[in-house]
Amino acid sequence: MSIPEEAKNRTLTIERTFKAPLALVWQAWTQPEHIAHWWGPKGMETEVIEHNFHVGGRWKYSMQMPDGSKFITEGVYSEIIEFEKIVTSADFKPMTEGVELHILFEENGNTTNFTFNVLHATEEYCKQQEKMGFYNGWGSVFDRLDSYVTTSK
Repeated sequence: MSIPEEAKNRTLTIERTFKAPLALVWQAWTQPEHIAHWWGPKGMETEVIEHNFHVGGRWKYSMQMPDGSKFITEGVYSEIIEFEKIVTSADFKPMTEGVELHILFEENGNTTNFTFNVLHATEEYCKQQEKMGFYNGWGSVFDRLDSYVTTSK
């Protein structure tokens, strides 16, 4: 899925290839017992509070930072195509609110091509989030996911 032209200037994208089969990467994204192992940047503990993986279903996770403070991440699923795409609203309070995640999966032999698009309400908000460390933060999360799926094979 490509991002609509009008949204390109307010979208941040990360692409990765995970050295794990699509079914395993999909499970890591969709099953709470897996999510708790990799969601969040390195050094954070994640508790899955709510996870209703269906269109209209809510998800809510609590992430504890190394200093003991917590913040909540939550959203509502608006589109799910099994083994292909997940679309959800997302709030990462208090740092990021009102974004939409488009998470795309593509089987590539024994690996999985992965595209993570975050759509922001405005171009200015998108630029602000990028400056706050979007690529480093999510890059760390996806490093953890890669490690988790690689060792879970």
